[in-house]
Amino acid sequence: MTEAEKLVSLARETGAMIATAESCTGGLVAGAITDVPGSSHVFDRGFVTYSNTAKTRMLGVDPALIEAHGAVSEEVARAMAEGALANSDATVAISLTGIAGPGGSHHKPEGRVCFGLAHKDNPTATETVEFGALGRTEVRRAAVLHALALLKQALS
Repeated sequence: MTEAEKLVSLARETGAMIATAESCTGGLVAGAITDVPGSSHVFDRGFVTYSNTAKTRMLGVDPALIEAHGAVSEEVARAMAEGALANSDATVAISLTGIAGPGGSHHKPEGRVCFGLAHKDNPTATETVEFGALGRTEVRRAAVLHALALLKQALS
């Protein structure tokens, strides 16, 4: 059973509804979930907010927050997850914003991904994972698996 299949099964058991807000993964988390038959019972919607404008317009992220902290930050990840929850029928939302590569900088290196997890009636959690300069495909793959694990943990 794949991680996405385990998540869908757990979400069905708990009555959870999921939303995603993705930047660096471009919808891959939503794609992994919706690859699973029956996911329509637990997946409400996914927001692909690659640009800062999309983060602001679709999720309500304050442009001043992006200006102050940068798009790749836990502050923006938090706002993205909370925006996905507020703009959906979900009970839990995951967000990802990061630098898949190639490139990056000394302050924000390739492989850094910030996650936000908003859950109705619980405080929003954030974390940053340094996957390293694995290459774009591998950073995105690792970020998807981590997002699925965070969602499973939230529903357990």
